[in-house]
Amino acid sequence: MIPKIVVKNILYATDLSESALYAFAHAISLADTYGAKLTLLHVLSETPALDSRIIGYVTRSQWEAIKERNLDEARQALIGKQKEHGAVREVLNLFSENAKAESGVETDQVLVRRGHPVEEILAQIKEGGHDLVVMGTRGQGTLVDAMMGDTVRRVLRRSAVPVLTVRIPE
Repeated sequence: MIPKIVVKNILYATDLSESALYAFAHAISLADTYGAKLTLLHVLSETPALDSRIIGYVTRSQWEAIKERNLDEARQALIGKQKEHGAVREVLNLFSENAKAESGVETDQVLVRRGHPVEEILAQIKEGGHDLVVMGTRGQGTLVDAMMGDTVRRVLRRSAVPVLTVRIPE
């Protein structure tokens, strides 16, 4: 007997790239089809090696303040309160608004986190009770390593829920 698949809560993880934007169309479509909630997540990567090198140029508190400002800027760009932070972010916001107007599907939650992208995505899957993840890939060729970024590969390997990876058509 084939089990019934129920999708109630979709996590769309974005790096704000063109491939992620294309994947958003799939996330919206699936949310509409299943009547599911849609959470948008962007993770600002932290690199400990960079942190240790930067501290020689500014104080630790100055560096933390700079990172916090960048987190706030990304959060504001994703929820549409600032539109001057690049074409991809503006398009993502506009696409979200258009998708809502066309399909009635609305983003239930917009999250911007700071940390290791894979760990933050996996944590959000658990915290948010998500039963499907949608992510874009940067596919360039036919080999899996060329098709997917390191973050996508690691999420695929470690996720307890299905992960839909979407590649931009050539």
